[in-house]
Amino acid sequence: MDIRGSERKKHFVLVHGACHGAWCWFRVATLLESLGHKVTALDLAASGVHPKQPQDLESIAEYVEPLLEFLGGLGEGERVALVGHSMGGLVLSMAMERFPENIAVAVFAAAVMPGPDLTYHSILEEHSRRVEYNMDPMYRFDDGPEQAPTYISFGYDFLASKVYQLSPPEDLTLASYLGRPFRLCPDQDKMKEEIAVTRGRYGLVRRVYIVCDQDLLLMEGLQRWMAERNPPDEVKVISGSDHMVMFSKPLELCASLEEIGRHYCS
Repeated sequence: MDIRGSERKKHFVLVHGACHGAWCWFRVATLLESLGHKVTALDLAASGVHPKQPQDLESIAEYVEPLLEFLGGLGEGERVALVGHSMGGLVLSMAMERFPENIAVAVFAAAVMPGPDLTYHSILEEHSRRVEYNMDPMYRFDDGPEQAPTYISFGYDFLASKVYQLSPPEDLTLASYLGRPFRLCPDQDKMKEEIAVTRGRYGLVRRVYIVCDQDLLLMEGLQRWMAERNPPDEVKVISGSDHMVMFSKPLELCASLEEIGRHYCS
């Protein structure tokens, strides 16, 4: 992968998944920057080193606000390659609906990918039908056991067996130190309104889906199911990757992103 000439420089904006932060992109960000690209890795609200606490968030829109503020601050005509991982796919969809003119391509890497005809809640229901965990993420029920859970977090054993099972052990350790609870939206009707997307805006952005075939959290079959029901412009496969493709296959992910940028970002 050799880049020569500033005209080939792309701007990649990397969006993490639930319970993670910008820190999870450090390997891929370094690789992309070494190739001459510009990289922005953002902490979403109450994630990574963002100062808000999970209990401060009352809506999914508040969680996504750092990305929307960033996109809203881009210069006229500036367009980025937006890359989302896992729950970051929902964040991408919201950004595409609000700022399609600033996104040259949206890349969903082992990510949820809702669209005009495939709702986020339908994806969750399908995931529940397919899941076969012998252990689950940890939920908190601050509003009482009879109410919906308020937070989700990943314990070390769950991370090791279902999320990072093919990733280097030092990256698993890093995740166990830096992970933060993810605030589950307390108002489901409000959430459905905030995450709704349309063909007239979301549909303007070209999309690429990257399938991770050894993913035990968002299984390959579910990834392909989403791609069939909400077809992207292209589907790529990174073989031998667990859910954390940026750790288990950073070189392959970087190569895929570099190719996507070359093809979709003018």
